[in-house]
Amino acid sequence: MNPFNDLRYLPGSLRQPAVRDLAWVLVAPPLLAPGAMAQCHPLAGSDWAQAPAALEQWLRALDRHAQPLLDWLARSSTRRLGVYYERLWQFALAHAPGVELVAANLAIRDAGRTLGELDIVLRDASGVHHLELAIKLYLGPADSLTGADPFAWLGPGCHDRLGRKLAHLREHQLPMAARPQAQAALAELEVQVCRSQLWLGGYLFYPYGCSMPAPQGAADEHCRGRWVHRRDWAALAAEAGPGQWQPLPRAAWLAPARMDEVWPEARLQAWLAELDPQARAQLLVRLVAGADGSWHEAERVFLVSDLWPHVAGNDID
Repeated sequence: MNPFNDLRYLPGSLRQPAVRDLAWVLVAPPLLAPGAMAQCHPLAGSDWAQAPAALEQWLRALDRHAQPLLDWLARSSTRRLGVYYERLWQFALAHAPGVELVAANLAIRDAGRTLGELDIVLRDASGVHHLELAIKLYLGPADSLTGADPFAWLGPGCHDRLGRKLAHLREHQLPMAARPQAQAALAELEVQVCRSQLWLGGYLFYPYGCSMPAPQGAADEHCRGRWVHRRDWAALAAEAGPGQWQPLPRAAWLAPARMDEVWPEARLQAWLAELDPQARAQLLVRLVAGADGSWHEAERVFLVSDLWPHVAGNDID
């Protein structure tokens, strides 16, 4: 379903953080399995899909001179991860050969009231597509008996559920293009017919010390990590492989981390000691030294309060 499966190694070989995020957005597997919902990789109809090496060349050139991407991202004052994800897609679609980005964030209104928006409207050789894009991180339940239920998978701040997001996509976002108000907005763009599909990226985090099935409908090769309560952190760290742990800021949650320097153990321990026992979920990564002289992410873990999921916090959007 992703035409760039053979390029999954690419983000880790790039140096510019924004370019690594862009590469990850394009080559990472989706959260959902084929057939789970109407899905389409936004670049499936591009010339790059037939020649992935050309996409790799473009990304490597951008890694050497990232200013066009940085300038594009700087035009948005919003720092929400979901908006960042969408803008990375918009940049790629605007530069992809064989694809025309017709509209992005097309507002659908009725008598001055906003009903919603169409994330992407694009045209390729197969026609016009309406695509909904989303980046999500969900933590599985501690009870393995409910692991297959998408509604049991929570966002790190407990305000979002995978099942709820899928229902909203199925019942509201995907049908939006068929509403008369959307048809009128599309007609102004000289679009008469378009097919609605989605692309859902992200990570699923499995509880430490518990065998957990994937939620129903998840792709077999989805990106994953683990989550752990504060009380069990020392046990997880002792059992983990070699490397150095440190927290990852929210803006860096997309591509696997790559760093030139890492925290010494003393700094990590001081950070843990100062962390409020009821702090919102913190994403930590274990970094290992690479042959290229950089430190590369080996795994990622959400560290949550011992009261989680019964504490408030912030989800990624």
